[in-house]
Amino acid sequence: MDRCVVLVDAGYLLGAAASLLAGEPMRSRISVDHAALIRGLRERAEADTQCDLLRIYWFDGAPDRVPQPEHRRLRVMPRVTVRLGALTRSDGRWAQKGVDAAMHAELTELARNRACSDIVLVTGDGDLLPGLMSAKEHGVAVHLWAVQAADGDYNQSEDLVAEADERRVLDRSWITEAVRATEPPGVCAPQSASRPEIAAILSAPLPETAKNGSARATPAPPTPQGGPAAPAATPPDGQGSEAAGEPAATPSTEDEQDESAGTGRNATGVPTPKDLAGLGRPQPTGATQSTPPGATLRWSSERGWVERGTPGESPEIAALPTLAQLTTAEQRWADREEDITAVSGDPFEVGQVFARRWQERLSAPANVQTLAGEYPRIPHRIDGELLRYAARFGLLAHKDDQIDEHDRYAIRAGFWREIDAPVTGQPAPAEDTAVSD
Repeated sequence: MDRCVVLVDAGYLLGAAASLLAGEPMRSRISVDHAALIRGLRERAEADTQCDLLRIYWFDGAPDRVPQPEHRRLRVMPRVTVRLGALTRSDGRWAQKGVDAAMHAELTELARNRACSDIVLVTGDGDLLPGLMSAKEHGVAVHLWAVQAADGDYNQSEDLVAEADERRVLDRSWITEAVRATEPPGVCAPQSASRPEIAAILSAPLPETAKNGSARATPAPPTPQGGPAAPAATPPDGQGSEAAGEPAATPSTEDEQDESAGTGRNATGVPTPKDLAGLGRPQPTGATQSTPPGATLRWSSERGWVERGTPGESPEIAALPTLAQLTTAEQRWADREEDITAVSGDPFEVGQVFARRWQERLSAPANVQTLAGEYPRIPHRIDGELLRYAARFGLLAHKDDQIDEHDRYAIRAGFWREIDAPVTGQPAPAEDTAVSD
């Protein structure tokens, strides 16, 4: 049958594109217009094979084989089928498992059933050589496509190249029609902010401990000559209390507790959203600013923003409606459709989308002002709902079960940036952040 099929090894295609455009094979260093990429693959395949396209198979890895945002977008596109292998972490590096086996099985099955006359392989892995040879024995013409190699490197198995019927190189000009390099991801800071306290918080650097969830060791204070040295306050096994949502250190005496409570600062000197909640509000007589200049913002972790000794929310705040309460069945369906087809899964964007829907469905606009008055704390019920929504996109946690504080920071930054626009009467600026794989 005169039809063509395209089998794409996404790890090879996007990794080689990242090497070519960004200088390193990290997919986080590129942003991909998947609709343009699929369109380009289809047009090139039909031109090269002189056959109509039957289907494009997209093979990729995902943690626990759970579709990521890009897979959700791809699998609803016409003539696209997504096949997922496992994505595992070993020795600090991510590796795909089962992708080559799935490509081999699909390749041989298509050829055996004579489902097509031509197969286009976008891969460089020599493990597919037996499948390629089997397809040729069943009378299928095999076209092997390569991505232009960076710095003259060879990025395909020579055995594959030798065995293929036709070979084509996807050069830089073709790749850049759908893929572009991005800057390394950094702090999610808005281009502008209408209130200085929002600018201060959203531009605050991420905690240096966000990657491992532990606090730095505190140097021991100087001791009198000849006296025993005080041990450094280092959390055991590198697991700080920050990742568990508890204060990073506990004062050892009641006097120290009173002093810490009086200044509104936690024992490590790293302000939490609770510490900073009074920014921009009238201060009581005699109160002093508790947040040191240039301090690092520590977002709450999986237990929420309520810490030991924190008073409960006011009835007015606790009564704010959740997004689920404001959403009809028809809107819920439309939201899912938008999530699958239009939301990229970037953490900042996810926070903005959630906040936009919440605001648009409020029957009492004054609730936005009430919420803004709680800045930078998000009411507990709404915050939990926000994080559960973000979890649909594969955000918040790594495979090693460590909380991804960068994602949490970006999600809440996007939420507050969207909330701030109606409060000040200004449109929220688009945030130029990198899309993580």
